[in-house]
Amino acid sequence: MADSNESTESLPQVRLKIERRSSHPWVFQKMVEWPATKVPNGSVVDVLDKAGQWVGRGLYNGHSRIALRILTADPNEPIDAGFFADRIGKAVALRRDVLKLDAVTDAYRLVHSEADGLSGLVVDRFADTLVIEFFASGMFRQRGAIQDALLAHFPGANVYYFAEEHVGKQESFDCRPPVPPPPFVITEHGLKFRVAPGSKHKTGFFVDQRDNRKHLAELSGGKRVLDLCCNSGGFAVYAKAFGGAGEVVGVDLDETVIELAKQNAKLNKADVRFVQADLFPWLRDVIPNGERFDMVVLDPAKMTRDRDDVLGALKKYHDMNKLALMAVKPGGVFLTCSCTGLVSEADFVEMLRRAAWQAQRQVQIFKISGAGGDHPFLAHVPEGRYLKAVFARVL
Repeated sequence: MADSNESTESLPQVRLKIERRSSHPWVFQKMVEWPATKVPNGSVVDVLDKAGQWVGRGLYNGHSRIALRILTADPNEPIDAGFFADRIGKAVALRRDVLKLDAVTDAYRLVHSEADGLSGLVVDRFADTLVIEFFASGMFRQRGAIQDALLAHFPGANVYYFAEEHVGKQESFDCRPPVPPPPFVITEHGLKFRVAPGSKHKTGFFVDQRDNRKHLAELSGGKRVLDLCCNSGGFAVYAKAFGGAGEVVGVDLDETVIELAKQNAKLNKADVRFVQADLFPWLRDVIPNGERFDMVVLDPAKMTRDRDDVLGALKKYHDMNKLALMAVKPGGVFLTCSCTGLVSEADFVEMLRRAAWQAQRQVQIFKISGAGGDHPFLAHVPEGRYLKAVFARVL
């Protein structure tokens, strides 16, 4: 594990091919000169511009498309244990002191990468377990300092860390996670959910939809609700147990998450019917039979990570939204979501317009939301704003 107290005087230097005219923390490989002396991937480096002027300090990875992640523009600020203690302390303060999330939940995003000044690092809190996800080899090398800084605020917490396989390949590091903790229960707005860190579904639970779940539930009293791509049942359980919906149906193709959803419904004494099925044939079966719902939620998984496949992703969104709209009663509510960061809000709304036109419906949008406040984004780093949640009345 790398030493987080490395002196700034001994840091390798990496030079840019350009003048630095941006405060965005990412610098892409094509903008960086190849160092004359080999710099190990994940190293802390000083960054010089084309003219040799010092412009920042951060993490270098010659193997990655994002060759540099600038962490500070202060020449007197070393990237050491104190740096991580300070940044993580400020991140914790936003969630606890400003957003006061401890009053409503024990599960939330603690560190949201660039937005918290820690590019390449995500941390979620689930009750007494902290789940760290690495997106950069440099952050993985600093895992000791990161863990120490987190435990200063959550003493005695269990720590689990991981990196997705495609990230490990892109960033050229080998993250071998510890044994995942057994599933346990978190609380959100008085509801209980079983989470399973180490499963294939993000860091264990979709905390980013907390506010949208609550808003949907507040509209669902006595309604017939359909939750498509229901995952572990968040929207479905909220609609029934928090909102007092009449009948609730959840549909997902994944057998594992359907089982988890059933457990979550049971935990909250919520009578929800969960169906393991592909939404396309399932909807094509029920729509001709006249099945209609007062509320339909569509919250699919990320469609693409490839900038060249955005049009393909929008086509998939179009096809599923067109079909889902047909299942909404006239005057009913439709919540459609996209967590594909590469798809802009404008393009997502335009897709919805076309899907509605082809479904011969009109959508009256009354709210466009995103992730909760524990997933902030910086004005100059719009990539952090990935989730779109469009609430509409269907006419």
